[in-house]
Amino acid sequence: MTEHDTGWFKSSYSTAGSNGCVEVRITSTGVSVRDSKDPNHPHFTLNTRAWAGFLNSLTK
Repeated sequence: MTEHDTGWFKSSYSTAGSNGCVEVRITSTGVSVRDSKDPNHPHFTLNTRAWAGFLNSLTK
């Protein structure tokens, strides 16, 4: 299996002056989420199935 890592990135819906942003990092094993205002604070990671379920719940 090839390793995959996008590095941290903000949503395309984020604006330069926005204070309510999160960043995500997609890897081969899951998706990590962190507060963009405090990138050194701990983040949490979801497996890819849980992330897909979360995204699916947003579109309903």
